[in-house]
Amino acid sequence: MNAAALRECAPVDISEDDVMNAMRTIQGYIDITPADFREIYQIAYTLARKRMLTALKAADVMTTPVITIAEGMDLLETASLLAVRNISGAPVVDTEARIIGVISEKDFLARMGAGPDGSFMHVIAHCLKHKGCVAVPMKSHSAGEIMTAPPITGTPDRTIADISSLFTEHNINRLPIVDSENRPIGIVTRSDLVSGLCMLV
Repeated sequence: MNAAALRECAPVDISEDDVMNAMRTIQGYIDITPADFREIYQIAYTLARKRMLTALKAADVMTTPVITIAEGMDLLETASLLAVRNISGAPVVDTEARIIGVISEKDFLARMGAGPDGSFMHVIAHCLKHKGCVAVPMKSHSAGEIMTAPPITGTPDRTIADISSLFTEHNINRLPIVDSENRPIGIVTRSDLVSGLCMLV
């Protein structure tokens, strides 16, 4: 998740001067100390944010339509499509358009020798060490061969609080949203989640 975007969405910390100025704008006598006022506000804000995190659903923030990759699509075409669309991953579907996996940069990197938690620099090091491009042998393979499966998916009524937890728990960057027949109808990315969180501030 983009740290700068999260900072923009972060709640403003209330200073003592803010509290005093706020209290002065309220007509009449207020039988409460600035410290109590601030504490009540913080508790109310936390409760309201929790309520809204539960109220905001995947359907409210997901991106549609979904760009999908056919299971049998070769990896050159797959990589080209992702590059043209400027996305780092997409759901993989079978011949009946049902989601069976997700393919992303991580899957390409892992296949190229970076390992499941590796990076592009691991690939560069591997290429230099073995004097060759480790991507070339992948040309004869398909998306279905390197995709991550089974896919982690969600329904349109999944809350963004749940989705945020899934991102952290499974270290994923996108969550395909599916219908009752397991066909993708939307996708929630980390960017979508940040936008949703900004709506709550």
